[in-house]
Amino acid sequence: MNQRLFGTDGLRGRVNTFPMTPEIALRLGLAAGQYFRNGNKRHKVLIGKDTRLSGYVFESALTSGFCATGMDVYLVGPLPTPAISFLTRNMRADLGVVISASHNPFHDNGIKFFDRNGFKLPDSVEDEIAEMVLSGKSDWDFPEGEKIGRAKRIVDANGRYIVFLKNTFPQDRTLDGLKIVLDCANGAAYGVAPMILRELGAEVVSLGCKPDGLNINKDCGSLHPQVLARAVVEENAHIGLALDGDADRLIVVDEKGCVLDGDQIMALCAQDLMDRGALHKNLLVATVMSNMALELFMKERGGRLLRTPVGDRYVVEAMRREGAVLGGEQSGHLIFLNHTTTGDGLLAGLQLIRIMVEKQRSLSELANLLTPLPQMLKNVCVERKVPFDDVPEVSRAVREAECELQGKGRVLLRYSGTESLARVMVEGEHQGKVEALTDRLCCVLQEHLR
Repeated sequence: MNQRLFGTDGLRGRVNTFPMTPEIALRLGLAAGQYFRNGNKRHKVLIGKDTRLSGYVFESALTSGFCATGMDVYLVGPLPTPAISFLTRNMRADLGVVISASHNPFHDNGIKFFDRNGFKLPDSVEDEIAEMVLSGKSDWDFPEGEKIGRAKRIVDANGRYIVFLKNTFPQDRTLDGLKIVLDCANGAAYGVAPMILRELGAEVVSLGCKPDGLNINKDCGSLHPQVLARAVVEENAHIGLALDGDADRLIVVDEKGCVLDGDQIMALCAQDLMDRGALHKNLLVATVMSNMALELFMKERGGRLLRTPVGDRYVVEAMRREGAVLGGEQSGHLIFLNHTTTGDGLLAGLQLIRIMVEKQRSLSELANLLTPLPQMLKNVCVERKVPFDDVPEVSRAVREAECELQGKGRVLLRYSGTESLARVMVEGEHQGKVEALTDRLCCVLQEHLR
């Protein structure tokens, strides 16, 4: 296989450019249909999407491929990624498919899969399907005409997900008296998220709830929390919740307009679980990107932080292996494995608000548990993704930076799994030094990886 089809979160790329072309999507439906079809049993695949204009293209192509292999297709339209994970389990489907590029701009799109239990497919299965897609073969075992699949729209999908999320909130609690500013990034949650919060009793001020196919993530949502922060202060709200395009991540703003990232939210939720004796093994799972302060936070409380490679799928895999109930990413993917199987921004927001309601304290009071160390993350456009250790100038620059940090910080270089980017992260005691080292490393990468 000369080209890598799947990244850390399925396929993703610019529309009408490999791999996000109608031809690849059609072959992906054909290949996945062949892979998951078993005997004469009727198989079901559930397909959801976000609000990108190109969603229609890939929805139609995938539907054609799956139907041709004999799988029945259930279409649910724009819904959050975690809703597709839930509905795949709830409807006993054999496979769930999400058409979304998450936090990327509208001109990108992506495709990712969930198995029948609502978990993302392992790398090995994705690689087998990718091999089928890219092989160019077409002599697969297609069914006879009367056995091809049918496509059907599920009109009550939104309601099913709304009921599920409301049931994760204590029955004896409401959001009465709370004012919440909610930014849906003009994405997949624009229909369900405001309704959930209102039905639980909150006064909701909605932002980013007018998608037009082109404005997803544009100057709104979790990538632009300053918009939410201003609105929270102006509206005198108790909390602000910002989702991304497919609503699997959450960034939060307290009543003073201060932005909280995934690490700070995880610390708050981990403390709540430890207080209730419900954090199994006192273990929290996060990625290599999480701030060192989170690691120290867990250690000081007799707990442990287990780090994984970047990607919520790797967090979930470690959680399942270790029996952990809470994990996530600094970027806002938060996984409550006792409730669901993947990151869910809305569910995470409800858990956070539950803590506020039960403790009767403001978010700014609760959030002072964790003070992150100065950390800077920058992206560098690259033309080639070679191992950093294979570039002597890069290796030397990293060693020099680590020397300057004197063991009181970290340097992390990694490639994006979905874009032609190298990510440079530096963490340390002093903001000025962190910024200088980050800029220096970015210059080295720009010079030697372009």
